[in-house]
Amino acid sequence: MEQCACVERELEKVLHRFVMYGHLSEESLDELLRYVSELRGQLVSSGLKDSDLDGQFSQAMGRCCKNIKDTVQRLASSHKDIHGSVSKVGKAIDRNFDAEVSAVVAENMWESRERQKCLSESIVEHLYRQGMLSVAEDLCQESGVVIDRSMKQPFLELNRILEALRMQDLRPALEWAIANRQRLLDLNSTLEFKLHRLYFISLLNGGIGNQVEALRYARHFQPFAAHHQRDIQILMGSLVYLRHGIENSPYRNLLETNQWTEICNIFTRDACALLGLSVESPLSVSFASGCMALPVLMNIKQVIEQRQCTGVWTHKDELPIEVDLGKNCWYHSVFACPILRQQTSETNPPMKLLCGHVISRDALNKLMSAGKLKCPYCPMEQNPSDAKRIIF
Repeated sequence: MEQCACVERELEKVLHRFVMYGHLSEESLDELLRYVSELRGQLVSSGLKDSDLDGQFSQAMGRCCKNIKDTVQRLASSHKDIHGSVSKVGKAIDRNFDAEVSAVVAENMWESRERQKCLSESIVEHLYRQGMLSVAEDLCQESGVVIDRSMKQPFLELNRILEALRMQDLRPALEWAIANRQRLLDLNSTLEFKLHRLYFISLLNGGIGNQVEALRYARHFQPFAAHHQRDIQILMGSLVYLRHGIENSPYRNLLETNQWTEICNIFTRDACALLGLSVESPLSVSFASGCMALPVLMNIKQVIEQRQCTGVWTHKDELPIEVDLGKNCWYHSVFACPILRQQTSETNPPMKLLCGHVISRDALNKLMSAGKLKCPYCPMEQNPSDAKRIIF
């Protein structure tokens, strides 16, 4: 990410110079317009015709033309300086990023039609998540991907509700939360309460005129009293300051605008959980992971080529080194064989011995002798066929 930050700094410099150039251009042109307008006014007020202009006005016209020419040249010079800054952005990109990354990708990665279909479906799902429905439809037509309407419908509803929340309209989200109340309770979700809370706060924001309606709406908090008693007490206490304005009271934090962003995030998380989807798009996660892993893989590829270590990286379902993507990308348990120091896989799964110790299948085969297996951690001798595969 350091490379991205370096390019971003150069880009910010260019944008700053563009803004400064815009201000300079406006000020220079405004000054010229004032100067020309004043000169024109002097000519009109003097009552002289063009043929009667004396040396004084000829000099004034000469100064005016020179002023215009100097201003244009100054602006053109400043514009040329910006070109230099723009070229630095391109140089920063070339310096920090490799133009050729195919060396770390298997040549036949996307030759399979099944993989191409999987990639297209991932892109379409990402577009549905982002609310870009028309783009997703065009991609389906061009790629020949058929998406069932039952898969599409939840995204349509999710984006409709999110769009309403961004417009600070809580009603569609409330209707959805009430319709899915039991399923949300099974997830220990606080979404419905927070939607009612935010609607109550919007009523408070309307002033003393909404007092009766706010009191009437407070009845919606009754089902949540057992788990949100403290929050409800705070909301009801704020009614005392309604006449003087909540913004001038100890409860002014209730009007913080970041609550709308928070409610959008909570709705997205819980709605995706009910649909059996991850909160983030799989395509976004894969892209971010690739951005973190690519520099490491490019470096190791360069080292392999320099040292002529052939056969270290065969482009199979494994990497020559471990790439740390951070805890945000931990989605499942990982087991490394304590004997061979290798991560287990589908072809080399973890195996549980009768004594309870776990090793990989490859280690089990190597330790087997004369149809018997002696556990490497305890002296128990056993039959290799008694080992059972473990699925985490």
